Amino acid sequence: MVEINKLSQKKIEALKTPGRYRDGENLYLNVRSEHSKSWLFRYSRNKKPHWLGLGAFPATGLADARKKAAEWRALLDEGKDPAQARQAQRVEEEKANEAEHKTFKAVAELYVADRKAGWKNEKHGKQWLATIEAYANPKIGKLAVAAIETKHVLDILRPIWSEKNETASRVRGRIETVLNYANTHGWRNGEVPNPARWHGHLQNVLPKPSDVKTVRHYSALPWREIGDFMPKLEGQAGVSAMALRFGILCASRSGEVRGLTWSEIDLENAVWTVPASRMKAGREHRVPLSEPALAILAEMSKLPRDPAGLIFPGMKPGKPLSDMSLTAVLRRMERGDLTAHGFRSCFRDWAGETGQPSDIAEAALAHTLGNKVQQAYQRGDLMERRKHLMAAWARFCGQPASGNVVALSRGEAA
Repeated sequence: MVEINKLSQKKIEALKTPGRYRDGENLYLNVRSEHSKSWLFRYSRNKKPHWLGLGAFPATGLADARKKAAEWRALLDEGKDPAQARQAQRVEEEKANEAEHKTFKAVAELYVADRKAGWKNEKHGKQWLATIEAYANPKIGKLAVAAIETKHVLDILRPIWSEKNETASRVRGRIETVLNYANTHGWRNGEVPNPARWHGHLQNVLPKPSDVKTVRHYSALPWREIGDFMPKLEGQAGVSAMALRFGILCASRSGEVRGLTWSEIDLENAVWTVPASRMKAGREHRVPLSEPALAILAEMSKLPRDPAGLIFPGMKPGKPLSDMSLTAVLRRMERGDLTAHGFRSCFRDWAGETGQPSDIAEAALAHTLGNKVQQAYQRGDLMERRKHLMAAWARFCGQPASGNVVALSRGEAA
């Protein structure tokens, strides 16, 4: 019969001679000297002996060592390797310890840093973090991501859900993204559902965004009034006013105009090519330049060349105009009711009201046309037809409202 529990507290304290002393059932005491003793667990795996440490004596007492040895023997009975099980346990403990120090604020910053290369510009990451900083961090920024629950998310969202629903929805989505990111890295329990998810969770508590928010479209000038508006805009001095005029004539987004460089302009062919990196849809967009648009470029070419090649530079060399610069022009004109982006709607209304093909107008606005199958077959950008459209738009912009007529027949754009 195999002897077990051969050691006792007194025997252990009395041992001085170096060696390994068996207690029984895989447990040994390793004695290096009178004052250096530790526990070992011996087992065989693939006919090879293995020794695992169980801790030093007396920090780990006899009873604790026997209990741990019993747990590892149970693993052997299940066909598991105690060494591998211990390594897995250490990994989990390290993850748990790391998770305790991963605050929501820190994880949000890590997420933005990881995704930075995939975003179109640095501004997007700053805006992303600014939203988190303003609404989430004051309440959960210092909390470990593993500790965040539904009550924390609701504490953030409820005060702004009705008054600022668009912002609140954005905040909710970004909290959900950060927590999903944390889950991927093992900083949250993967079996615990994301407390910021909408479907099947927060939708049971908060009203639908469509029930509480008022859809606000960009304020647009009525299309018949553009002919009266443009001369007044031409009377405004400054680079910002020139940029706004150019954007209106090209039906372009403010950011595309403000970031425009001379390298994107082909004067010989009267084409502006906006690179994919600067486009909302992430696809290169060519803009046919009308005579009035080319005239603006000619005026801007007379100014000292910006070091970054910007056509409409801001106050600081190498820096573009701010996103409020075009709005400031409208306010000086006492047209604060309008937005720069709204002139794209003005263009689209004009095209629709004068019977222009919708696919040509949508292509001019760099909108995605049709479903994926249709996009696969429609590989051209309708450039030749858009040249006629943009020329007609420029002519219309140059006519006073009293003289405005349907400027383009369907056949001219076709």
